[in-house]
Amino acid sequence: MADRLTRSISSRKQPKQARSNDLVAAILDAAVQVLIKEGAPRFTTARVAEKAGVSIGSLYQYFPNKAAILFRLQSDEWRQTSAMLAEILDDRSDPPLVRLRRLVHAFIKSECDEAAVRGALDDAAPLYRDAPEARTARAEADRSIDAFMREALPDAPESSRALASELITTTLSAVGKEFSATPRNSEAIAAYADALADMLCAYLQNLARRG
Repeated sequence: MADRLTRSISSRKQPKQARSNDLVAAILDAAVQVLIKEGAPRFTTARVAEKAGVSIGSLYQYFPNKAAILFRLQSDEWRQTSAMLAEILDDRSDPPLVRLRRLVHAFIKSECDEAAVRGALDDAAPLYRDAPEARTARAEADRSIDAFMREALPDAPESSRALASELITTTLSAVGKEFSATPRNSEAIAAYADALADMLCAYLQNLARRG
């Protein structure tokens, strides 16, 4: 079962030439437009190929089905989020709580900027969320959070650090999804992120005192 699922969401081949890269980029750009306009239920490879201006055969050279396209979009988003998270949390020029505040602001803004695509990808998640690739992609972000917690809470028990990691990542994901469902201006985003950062920083400070 897992092998079949892995094959079904993996790209058929990786582009090696500039022309191939351009073709894949056009397909993915078209996929985003179709996903936003049509939603996950009406998302099809035929619509994506038509929007990209390529033949369905050309699309199938790189993506065997719509699940593969959606997973590529989602995995690209996961990688971007993981890179953003690592860049902020690994920057030891700032104290941990300053970095956490920066992360909250960056994450909430990112959620709002890409709300339409992320909402549609959430609807399509059943097509790929249990695949091995999906678990691997999510694990990358977990590693950065865990390393940050060891630095921020050096004297806390491992169980407390694990709980803090889970609580912060779950809170950011759930709150970001809920908040970004409604269009917001930059002032509202900044104010909300400030309040959320205050709450999470106070939580870590309390854990540090206990530790």
